[in-house]
Parts: sequence; structure tokens; C-alpha cells
Amino acid sequence: MDPASTVAQEYFRLLGDFHERAARLGLGDVRDYYWYHTIDLGDGLVTPGMHDYRSTLAAFRFPESMRGMKVLDVGSATGFFAFEFERRGAQVVSVELPSLQALDRFPGQTTEQVVAKIGKMLASCRPDGSAPGSSYSAADLYFALLEGPFQFCKRRLNSRVERCYSTVYDLSAEKLGGKEFDLVFAGDVLVHTLYPLRALAALAPLCMGTLVLSQNMPEQPPEPAMLYVGGGVSGEDDLSWWLPNRACLEQMLQKLGFRTVEEVGRNIGVLRPAGHPFDRAILHASKRSLAVAVPEVE
Repeated sequence: MDPASTVAQEYFRLLGDFHERAARLGLGDVRDYYWYHTIDLGDGLVTPGMHDYRSTLAAFRFPESMRGMKVLDVGSATGFFAFEFERRGAQVVSVELPSLQALDRFPGQTTEQVVAKIGKMLASCRPDGSAPGSSYSAADLYFALLEGPFQFCKRRLNSRVERCYSTVYDLSAEKLGGKEFDLVFAGDVLVHTLYPLRALAALAPLCMGTLVLSQNMPEQPPEPAMLYVGGGVSGEDDLSWWLPNRACLEQMLQKLGFRTVEEVGRNIGVLRPAGHPFDRAILHASKRSLAVAVPEVE
């Protein structure tokens, strides 16, 4: 059996176990949900996420104690990182899109095309390979993919994480209640933006300490550059368009006020259930001399 088939079989086993345990715990029917992250919710209930970051979390170099820190988690999805920051003591705001209509889409693409594309991508997460895009509205798919799973986990964890609904471009201190953040985590959000510099420019004034990114970065050319990965066929991209290389990201971040940009580790794993391996650089861009070093509040 090839490795991808093994990953898929294990994923569908975990999916079935999760549905059965949720039912036994009286948590309702969650078979319509999609789980971007693997999250341990206690009592043996573990979400069957497409990404399981638990074994690679140390590579992100987050402080063990985040007591007294304010953290912004951008593109939070199921909420693994938001809940982990809270577990470590931080006050956390989780940012997610207000709707699928707010997703970036290539000029000329419609919301219906985007919904169909997401549905096709999610078909691999169903044992029968069914594509939800054929039967789900944009609102249904948004709830099944983003809002429903996040709120389910939040209730189960008795979490106080705040939720802010916004595109990355529209984030502002005013929208976030005047808060300034010691750490801003944006993961691989930039790859899903048509305008990555504009996205970084919105995040920079909100971050008083360290901005953390984790994404694929082309090795060539050595000069600052962005690689276009959207393809040439309308509606056929994977909801991603640009991959800045390290030199490009470093110069843009420095121009936006970050003193240092450092690669602190690699985020390595396998996307489930497809079995596709990934290897993403983890960057800390810091406005302080020491990345994410924040004194605890007594």
C-alpha cells in the first residue's frame, strides 16, 4: 500500500471514531463539519484535522508561557493556534472571514466558482468522495468549514478567545477595540491573498512585538521576487496566487517597521487525507530586539 493510501485510511478511521465519540458524549451530529486542524478536546475527543500541528508545535518557537501577552491569530479556521495561545496564558483574538464572499478571488471569478472549487477540494475529506459544493450554498459551506467547527471547539474547551470577522486587509486597531498585540500569527495566510503587501501593511501597525509567518518560499532567484502560482486557466487555481521569496518578504517586512526577520524552524507534515507532504519555513519578524520576549504580568 502506498503512503498516501495509508494516510487516507488512518484519516477516515479517525473521522469515524470522532463522530462516534461525539455522539456518545451527547454533542450532536457533527458529520457535516470539516476540520482544518487537529485539536484535542478532552475525554478522548480529537478533531480529525487536515493539518495536525501537535508534533511540530515546538518548531514555531512560541514562548512556553504567554501570560500577559495579547495575541492576534489571523486566518484562524478551526482555531488550533488560538486555543493553544490561550492555553499558554495569552489573551487571544481570532480573526476569520465574515463569509466566503469575502475570500480573495481572481478578477472575473464569481463566488459560485469559488464555492465549487472549495467543494471539489473538500471532496477528499469524505469517505464517499462527495463534493459539498454541488449541494451547499456559500453560507452552508462557510458554516461547515469555518464557523461551525470553531464554535464547537470553543464551547468544548470553555474558551474565552474573542472572534473578529474581517478580511486581513480591513483589520485595524479600531475594529479590534483599540488593542495592540505582542504577537501576530498569520500562518500561511499570505498565499491566499491577491495583494500580500497590502495584507502585511494592514498587520504591521497592529503588531508591537513579533509577526509569525509559516509558508512555502521559493529559493530562487536570490533577488527579491514573487512567484505567481495562480495558473492561466480561469477558476482553476487553488485559491492561491503569490509566493514571495525570503528576500522579498524580508525587505517588505523591514520597510514596514520590523527590525529583524529570522527563520526559526520548519513546519513539516502531511496534509490529510490526501497524503501530500509539506515543508514550510517559519519566520519571526520582530519589532523588538528579542523576538516575542514579553514580561509576565503578576
